[in-house]
Amino acid sequence: QVQLVESGGGLVQTGGSLRLSCAASGRTFSNYAMGWFRQAPGKEREFVAGISWSGGTTYYADSMKGRFTISRDNAKNTVYLQMNSLKPEDTAVYYCAADRGNVFPPRTYDYWGQGTQVTVSS
Repeated sequence: QVQLVESGGGLVQTGGSLRLSCAASGRTFSNYAMGWFRQAPGKEREFVAGISWSGGTTYYADSMKGRFTISRDNAKNTVYLQMNSLKPEDTAVYYCAADRGNVFPPRTYDYWGQGTQVTVSS
């Protein structure tokens, strides 16, 4: 089992940037594909970005391409989400997730963090 703790959320103005971090503990971090998701008030959770075990492959939701970058540091057991050119519609709780399977991209994720709030003011 792996435990995930997100950090780095906050309040930012339109056009600003934030970097989210997700620290993992419990098992070998490099055995997990990682992903970021978000959920806005009144909306379903949506996929943001994913990254393979070594970090060599990434993929993004279309609306995040070019603005968001996912990365990982396996030595630090941490996955990041760099968010640039933020818009009010990016306001949401952002969650990181881990998948223990051997298929990438994962169909489902097994472990979830508690989330970190990102608010973009207009």
